[in-house]
Amino acid sequence: MARHFMNTKIKPNWAGVGLLSQFVNLLIQTKPIYSLMKQQARQVMIKTAEKNGISWRKNCEILEQSDVKQRLMEIANPDITYPDYYQVPFHAYSEGNLCWQAAFEAASATYSIGLRVWPQENLTWEAAQNRLRSSFHQLLGQYISSKVQDILDIGCSVGISTLALHRFYQQQQEDPVRTVGLDLSPYMLAVAKTLDVDGEISEWLHAQAENTGLPSNAFDLITLQFVIHELPNAPTREIFIEIWRLLRPGGYIALVDNNPKSPVIQNLPPVLFTLMKSTEPWSDEYYMFDLEKALQEVGFSEPVTIASDPRHRTIISRKL
Repeated sequence: MARHFMNTKIKPNWAGVGLLSQFVNLLIQTKPIYSLMKQQARQVMIKTAEKNGISWRKNCEILEQSDVKQRLMEIANPDITYPDYYQVPFHAYSEGNLCWQAAFEAASATYSIGLRVWPQENLTWEAAQNRLRSSFHQLLGQYISSKVQDILDIGCSVGISTLALHRFYQQQQEDPVRTVGLDLSPYMLAVAKTLDVDGEISEWLHAQAENTGLPSNAFDLITLQFVIHELPNAPTREIFIEIWRLLRPGGYIALVDNNPKSPVIQNLPPVLFTLMKSTEPWSDEYYMFDLEKALQEVGFSEPVTIASDPRHRTIISRKL
């Protein structure tokens, strides 16, 4: 399979071990400056959302007043061990993904992603979100020719990616599609189950992606949607090994995430890439990591990599 890129430069200058990257990292490690960065990053997210019709605060109030917190004990796996890499601040939350605030705000933050992809097109957030998901789904339809009956969405957060993916495949066939959403945050999963009002998803599973506890050879397609940039390299490799075990022969892994070769990513203004690095603790590792090589080392076929929109790439590979 061929790889398709918009650019030949490997990574942004603000990532990795260069002087600019080291300077930004030094700022982030300075506590007063870091606290200010987190606050600014948060304000930018909320203002961008509400300016474009996403009711950030209202959405949180609705969840707060729902029965979502009662679902936590139903979903939480008491035997879970949280890896050290997961117990660090993410997305301007000091508790990372392991808190209600992160879970209550995740949907609004997710809806905002598409607005950053096509800022000049004056899209509504709904249109931008649909376009973002469709760009991924269309490539799945183009490069995956076999029937997809059983799906696992790893790092599903509050389930927006999972529901969209499930509906895409369910619309393609009459036979029921079984879809599982897996995440390490029980708070996110409690919200996901609440948002899944019609019970479309077979299971919302609280588990480590590196050690899911699911049976081998059980899935036709496993996705990682905007997940890998939040991981160090070592657990990413472990997750690829687990996905290999879980896929049936001929099954596919598909991921969509930030594209290091995107001119948009590479040319982010200093304020924006500084804010990004302050809320994404594993950015440097992600932008230096050869995902395609790692997949092939596990045993997957040579991946196809496509710039699926101006900021993101889709990588698809098959279990031989």
